[in-house]
Amino acid sequence: MKMIRASIIGFGSVGQGAAQVFLQKKKEIQKKGFDLKVVAVADSRSAAIDEKGLDLEMVLNSKKENGRVGSETLSGLEIIRNVEHEVVIETTPTDIETGGVGLENMLTAFEKGMDVVTSNKGPLALKYGELAEAAQKNNAKFRFEATVGGAMPAINLIRDTIAGNSIISIEGILNGTCNYILTRMMEEHASYEQMLAESQELGIAETDPTYDVEGIDAACKLVILANYVFDMKATYHDVDVKGITSITPEALALAQSEGYVIKQIGEVKDGLIQTSPRLVPESHPLAVGGTLNVISVQTDLAGTVTSTGRGAGSIETASAILSDLISIYRED
Repeated sequence: MKMIRASIIGFGSVGQGAAQVFLQKKKEIQKKGFDLKVVAVADSRSAAIDEKGLDLEMVLNSKKENGRVGSETLSGLEIIRNVEHEVVIETTPTDIETGGVGLENMLTAFEKGMDVVTSNKGPLALKYGELAEAAQKNNAKFRFEATVGGAMPAINLIRDTIAGNSIISIEGILNGTCNYILTRMMEEHASYEQMLAESQELGIAETDPTYDVEGIDAACKLVILANYVFDMKATYHDVDVKGITSITPEALALAQSEGYVIKQIGEVKDGLIQTSPRLVPESHPLAVGGTLNVISVQTDLAGTVTSTGRGAGSIETASAILSDLISIYRED
């Protein structure tokens, strides 16, 4: 059985979720024809390295108890440059202004001919073309299912399941936090501020919810779809963005009285990328509630194909990372 050596660069909730899933799914991974050995983990302050394979349970406990993954001081970039392995699992935080350290991590990995699996939207929303070209030039694999829909199949649905179809348009709900707030506002006839506070108490919304509620997160995901599916060479700055902060309980009640709900809908098709609150019929496939994400893909052969799933959460996002890893190494 072939051995695949991996690093996890970034050990916040998604990186820790990936480690937990690798522990949980060790036998299932082996059934796909390879063994996954994590040889390095890095967070923003520390690193753990063992070329024989780390004890991930020990790394997780160290992070929980000490706030550090280990005693090493190498950065993620130094690990990519100096530790021998085949795939970088890049889970550093999204930086929509510059691409952040994640962009440099990915480009460096490709220069060394390493494969990259990532949940980090920022580098793809700003430099997708450069990253894809670097991966192709160095014969490296580049997978990013986790950047769009978490556990909801989106990229892999289009690449594999409906391969051969021409994609006409994609629309859907791409942010679970917005969907939760709008759903609860309608259910409770409550204000945006009240339901934002509830979602923060439940850990659904961040302390600073700007990326979610202003539509920035959904816009980044639309850019990734626009570039991957339509080759639009777009960046975040090309998206027409409007968030949900001005939606009132009265507007939701009026929509409901007419048989509609208000949802934060993103849409991408040739020449158009936008996300904004829209009226959706209550019986429409896009009218999902809670933290669910959903996309409807208009195709020339299969008609409309709709995919629904949990768009956030560490384990849900890690399931997309695992799917990408299996996709790469089952193919070889």
